[in-house]
Amino acid sequence: MKAKPIFAVVLAVLFIAVAPIGCSKKQDAALSVKDLPVIHEPEFGGVYIKMTIDDFNAVGFRYGDSVTVTFSNGYTMDDLPYFSGYYVNVGEPLLVAYPGYDYIKAAINYGKDVWEFAGLDDSMTATITLKAHGTYLDVQEASDIHYKDEREKYPSDVVFANFRVVEVGRLKKGTLYRAASPCDNQHNRAPYVDALIRDAGVNCIVDLADNEGKVQKYIAAEDFNSPYWLSLCQSGHVILLSMSMNFQADDFKAKVCEGLKAMSAQEGPYLVHCTEGKDRTGFMCMLIEALAGASYQEIVDDYMITYDNYYQITEQSDKAKYDTILNRNLVAMIRYIVNDDSVDITTADLSLYARNFLLSIGMTDAEIDALLNRIAD
Repeated sequence: MKAKPIFAVVLAVLFIAVAPIGCSKKQDAALSVKDLPVIHEPEFGGVYIKMTIDDFNAVGFRYGDSVTVTFSNGYTMDDLPYFSGYYVNVGEPLLVAYPGYDYIKAAINYGKDVWEFAGLDDSMTATITLKAHGTYLDVQEASDIHYKDEREKYPSDVVFANFRVVEVGRLKKGTLYRAASPCDNQHNRAPYVDALIRDAGVNCIVDLADNEGKVQKYIAAEDFNSPYWLSLCQSGHVILLSMSMNFQADDFKAKVCEGLKAMSAQEGPYLVHCTEGKDRTGFMCMLIEALAGASYQEIVDDYMITYDNYYQITEQSDKAKYDTILNRNLVAMIRYIVNDDSVDITTADLSLYARNFLLSIGMTDAEIDALLNRIAD
């Protein structure tokens, strides 16, 4: 048999090695999932696109990609970052695969409801197309954080429950607490929170996340084990607000007003919570703390305990992520209530801005003073 020239063999090997890569690039350039049903997700203000996170990733999409979402009514969201968390600034759009979500979701971080401004309804569908791999990979890698839902992964019940007393500024000792949910057990924390608020003698709960329908589902669930919370609920000491994540929305501000007025009508100690005790709780506690004369640093220190509890992120352990979380979330919230970019929020008397904010959203001076009489010295 005549031997093949060495040059020809080398070319054949190169073709075998290179061809799959070339095909992959061609395939990725046209990567798309089409005509997926959409579901309104009003609590956080977004649109579930009915494909599981695992299935979406299995198709070939990767965290950090740029994608285009086109709805069947023609509305398009172009060049969206695809992230495993809400790793964009306030008011910016993304496609998010948050751990625990049933499906991928198009949303605006702390912003307007995509379902509403895109003019969607239940009959419509969405198509997601890859724009480019890795466009936002640096942000994904710098921001990527996850937590576990197993108690044994945490050093104490208090840390697992993200539970703490808030005693900054002029707040009375043992009067204001914050935590994860004592009733919604999707993250296995509710029974632990329930025991902790019982031991703290909490008398009034401001629930930022739930409505009556959700509460009834929690009670009916097989794993429900929050007897102290249930006793408070049945005796009228749980204030249900069912707030969205958009702290700039009129509805959010109206519910802040409603919740603080109702809180001042009951005796403490008080618990403020949402689902994780992180975002909506973070805003409400920041506002209460500022009103009670807490300094910027006191508010920061309390807020960032949550990220130590859930993710073990501190200024010492990971300053880059610490600063990113702080600036993307809490600083944006404080700047919103201050509403003046010329103000140095790190040195300003934030109590003045908190009061003015509450006045602007419907509370009176008398109602604000009644609240302060309950919670502050």
